[in-house]
Amino acid sequence: MRPRRAVVRTASALVAALALTAGLGGPAVAAEGAEAGPAATGTGPVTHKENDRVPQGSVWTQHYFPSSDRSGTRLHADVLLPEGLKRKEKVPVILSVGPYFSHAGQTGPEGWTRTGPSARFQDFIEGTDLFDQGYAFVMVDLRGFGGSTGCLDWGGPGEQADVKAAIDWAAKQPWSTGAVGMYGKSYDAVTGLIGNNLDQRALRAVVAQEPVWDMYQYIYSNGVPRPNVTGTAGAYNSIASMPPMADDDPRYQAAARYEESHPECLTENSAGYRISDQRNEHWTSRDLARMARGSDTPLFVTQGFVENNTKPEEMEEYLDNHRGPERGWLGQWDHVRGGDRVGDGRLAMGREGWYDETLSFYDQYLKGVRPTVRYPAYAVEDSTGAWRAQRTWPVTERSVTLPLGGGSYVDDGGASARAGLTASGGPAAKATPQPTGNWDMENAPATEQPAPAGLAAEAAKRQRAGEVASSFFVWSKPLKKATRVTGTPRLSLTARGEGNVMLKLYDVAPDGTAVMFDEQVSLVKSGRMGVDLKATDWTLAAGHALAVEIGSIQTGSWRDTPSGETVEVRGARLGLALDDPADDVATAGDRSPYLDTYLRQYTVRLPAGPGTFSVVPGGRS
Repeated sequence: MRPRRAVVRTASALVAALALTAGLGGPAVAAEGAEAGPAATGTGPVTHKENDRVPQGSVWTQHYFPSSDRSGTRLHADVLLPEGLKRKEKVPVILSVGPYFSHAGQTGPEGWTRTGPSARFQDFIEGTDLFDQGYAFVMVDLRGFGGSTGCLDWGGPGEQADVKAAIDWAAKQPWSTGAVGMYGKSYDAVTGLIGNNLDQRALRAVVAQEPVWDMYQYIYSNGVPRPNVTGTAGAYNSIASMPPMADDDPRYQAAARYEESHPECLTENSAGYRISDQRNEHWTSRDLARMARGSDTPLFVTQGFVENNTKPEEMEEYLDNHRGPERGWLGQWDHVRGGDRVGDGRLAMGREGWYDETLSFYDQYLKGVRPTVRYPAYAVEDSTGAWRAQRTWPVTERSVTLPLGGGSYVDDGGASARAGLTASGGPAAKATPQPTGNWDMENAPATEQPAPAGLAAEAAKRQRAGEVASSFFVWSKPLKKATRVTGTPRLSLTARGEGNVMLKLYDVAPDGTAVMFDEQVSLVKSGRMGVDLKATDWTLAAGHALAVEIGSIQTGSWRDTPSGETVEVRGARLGLALDDPADDVATAGDRSPYLDTYLRQYTVRLPAGPGTFSVVPGGRS
């Protein structure tokens, strides 16, 4: 963190500047003055000295303004301005909009003894020395959360209207230069993507860490319910119902208890998650990747390819539809922030400089300051733990469509595979237990269980014996040179029968160990179908083979209902984007700690079978 410069501007000048906001976008709680007592709870400009929940170097006020959809929804904002800001002085605004800014806590009460602004992004404030660098930080509660009224609308038109209103309001304040940047992680990264899609002139830059790129994909996988199909609704209903602090001002308290007099809000929110049809308007209005078409706000994103929470699904579509400047950190981590560290002090993403780079990004697009460091557009960590710089993502040397042929499987949820494993003397494999409780985008429970030891090898063994089991495999020939699978793999097939299908890609070493590095599931109906897997960036070493498994849903924690039918697959084809790692341009970064956790969890025994296709980044396949 940079040394904090001494603050020489007067606090009295800031009080006068804040008083000017009373006539803009609705009354401002802060406009009543800065007398002692009530000021310590936000009814006037409050400093850290008066309330230790206020970040050092800032002054806290609260404001209310209408959403943009004329619904009557009133939004609440906690505003942090640099302490000592002069009356006519203006600063650019970093805005975060989300459900996690309640004064009582982010996802539940956190034990505070007095009210105050959320500490959700204290790491960012301190890491950038945000106020000394001349920025305001504004946290806006989405409808139904914190001090905002209205019914929560998870990523939908209502929340989109809230984001639009928040950007407009932040740009028009007398202390604002009119230049707004958005910052967030997880849910408040989603609102950053929404902001980009809205194409508002005031929004100059978005930093979105580990977002959801299409809201449907967080709840369903091509019609198959995910484990959080009920848990996510419950989580956000709970957050929306969180009581206020005892010393919150009366207006905030009334808004925080909005759901008590409007119980239909919680019922309606839960109902939306039960819509499984991706083509339903409920979900098409939340397809952020599609809605990004033609957008051009400068965008800085992070994404873990092996994320177990907000997964890289439709990321490539979003980035393809985005036309503006892009920056990205992509790699092999879980649901973490750019500056997070693990228990032993290592950076969770493995790369230094998150706060310096984000500040430089905002300086460039909100202040017009030319960067003094030449950062790569994309810094990418592949499956070997090596980092490279590239101008975009993905970089594809060659796109190939590989013929996989066909086979048959029984959609039994893996029952036959587990029975075969037990009969062969292996340990009894149990079905994956379903998670219970709440599941929000910030704190998903660890539900992904390792595949039972020997399950994949047993399925392959039964396939070689000519049996129809829970799945079948297709193998490539050993690779002659290292090849990277990047972008979004797509598998198409013709099915006869109905039920579910699980598709997996494995990196198979010569010694018969294999790492499952990509997967997806879908409902199956007779006819031709195609399924996008998760975006990936995985390097297959020379001598390794690529294995494709097609079958019933045997692992993971999807809430599938096996049909019991035998599903016949014909004409399967795998589309891959391939790149040659020999062309990489190295950039700074260490191996992300989670990569080794992932390898331990997803390495199985799977000796390579007869190769039927070749994988090469150039030439003929």
